[in-house]
Amino acid sequence: MRKLLLGLDIGSSSVKASLLDADTGKSIISKAFPDQELPIESPKSGWAEQDPEMWWKYVMEASKFVHQKAEVKKGELKGIGIAYQMHGLVIVDKDQNVLRPSIIWCDSRAVGIGEKAFQNLGEDYCLNNLLNSPGNFTASKLRWVIENEPETAAKIHKMMLPGDFIAMKLTGEILTSETGLSEGIFWDFQKNGISDQVLSNYGINPDWIPEVVPSYSIQGKVNTAGSILSGIEEGVPVSYRAGDQPNNAFSLQVLKPGELATTAGTSGTVYGVCDTPLHDPKSRVNTFVHVNHKKEKPSYGVLLCVNGTGILNSWLKQVMGGNHIDYDEMNTLASSAGIGAEELSFIPFGNGAERIMQNKQVGAHLLGLDLLKHDKRHVIRAAQEGIVSALTFGFRIMQDMGLDLKTVKAGRANMFLSPIFRKTFIHMNQVNLELYDTDGAQGAARGAGIGAGIFSSEDEAFAGLTLLETFEPNENFFEPYEEVYLRWKNQLESIQKMNL
Repeated sequence: MRKLLLGLDIGSSSVKASLLDADTGKSIISKAFPDQELPIESPKSGWAEQDPEMWWKYVMEASKFVHQKAEVKKGELKGIGIAYQMHGLVIVDKDQNVLRPSIIWCDSRAVGIGEKAFQNLGEDYCLNNLLNSPGNFTASKLRWVIENEPETAAKIHKMMLPGDFIAMKLTGEILTSETGLSEGIFWDFQKNGISDQVLSNYGINPDWIPEVVPSYSIQGKVNTAGSILSGIEEGVPVSYRAGDQPNNAFSLQVLKPGELATTAGTSGTVYGVCDTPLHDPKSRVNTFVHVNHKKEKPSYGVLLCVNGTGILNSWLKQVMGGNHIDYDEMNTLASSAGIGAEELSFIPFGNGAERIMQNKQVGAHLLGLDLLKHDKRHVIRAAQEGIVSALTFGFRIMQDMGLDLKTVKAGRANMFLSPIFRKTFIHMNQVNLELYDTDGAQGAARGAGIGAGIFSSEDEAFAGLTLLETFEPNENFFEPYEEVYLRWKNQLESIQKMNL
């Protein structure tokens, strides 16, 4: 009999399910739903919301699809892992009914609340205990509900992160994790527990916080209702959960100090692991509990994030022709423009407040446009170089913190399919790049195998992970790409001065 593991990746663009064969470590089948990107509602400028029941709808569809295609038999599925978009807020009443749409990761409404909390709690406490300013994260979003929707807040039974909600729908149990609470800025790293000061400052009822479980652990079993709706056999354990960036790092076996992972999908990120609780004095990059953290063996993840990554690329696709052009064609066009795109620059911060910009809404800007010289080739290349420049800005903050950044791992997907994006990334940051055949759903499935005891170790869980390509920088390109970055950075500083 096969030993199968199901990974679910709950993104803001899609919901993906992947079935992994535990004996071979290989994915049998993966499927993302729906075919088009999930809608994000924006009732007001800077707001971003999604209906959690929409995520559940597509979890049900994706799960049933992979079960049917793989002809899963009774007793074969051994565990379920859940990865999810970070920083979102889901609140439910005592009957587990959703009280309002989820305020998701790219929503900017709570920036001012986080800034006020930083002042009230004090810089020393925030940076040394929380390793971050409270910012626009989940705790601040919950405070926004308390202040602006008191009738809704009065009905709250539990608050959750998006993955906690999906686990609840499957098992009926409301739980959360250390890494999840740390990404919401509820976690006191000195205490190694929930921050009483944050709860007190925000007026958050401690009873709203679910019971905390390790990322690898049995976290409830699929109940009758969850089984009927999802097609998953009753009694299968949920045995892993983590936010998308810690999980992306996990899916690439980035688990030890000094190891790095990167993504360039909806958002662009670099995530570095360390065993010391580091922090950036300006909180432009953020430190969270990593999935393999233990009190006796600490593990932390330092995350830099650029919200305006995939959304800029998809916006350009629509502007360039929508269904009449695909991303491969765009990448080919970018390759036909020279380094620096004839001095055309793109500032890619057009998707809400950016953490590396200290929660400012800088906006997206196309700079240096010459109507007699530039065409769509230059615009596409400038956008890709601009996204990498933004990542490089954060990369150098991480270097200043003491992280050793030499080799970065990524899945061969999204913008890392672009030769220009890869070339810009490795030369601007002077790093090696390794591309693997994996994704967040596969990572969640491997995590489920560890949590359910199917794998005896993390090394065994990754026996089937395949390295596809390695790229090394050429020092002859260091100077040209440094010139691109410095021009971009100078233009960014000029925009910031104009907005003061």
